Amino acid sequence: MKHFNVRAYGVCIEANSLLVTDEIRYGTRMTKLPGGGLEFGEGLESCLKREWMEELSAEIEVGDVLFVNPFLQISVFDPNHEVLCLYFRVYPMSPLQGRFTEKPMDFHDNAEGEQVFRWVEVASLTDRTFTFPIDQALVPKLKGLI
Repeated sequence: MKHFNVRAYGVCIEANSLLVTDEIRYGTRMTKLPGGGLEFGEGLESCLKREWMEELSAEIEVGDVLFVNPFLQISVFDPNHEVLCLYFRVYPMSPLQGRFTEKPMDFHDNAEGEQVFRWVEVASLTDRTFTFPIDQALVPKLKGLI
């Protein structure tokens, strides 16, 4: 059976740096933006707020949609899933909590589910900053924000 996988991600920029997350999911080390999958019966804004609360224990204000992938993207984890990502500007309303680092993929145990956060200067972003094609396609839009 074929499915759509709708995902909402938050673009948080402070002092010309973008908040990214390094994670280990399904045995894959990845760099992406905080956020995740829409659950049935949930709106996009509610999804994003829930994901940021789960990942960063932070309340956010959700701003405008900055980018939606205009191309077909099949999930790298399931060939029966087509991925649709929406990227929103977000503004933290409470302190961000989590493990922050300056080094990419700075995991303690390299275990499934590990997650760390870091700030990356927007000017230094390249398509290699991110793991997945949709995030990579977002880079020019991000650079236009500063």
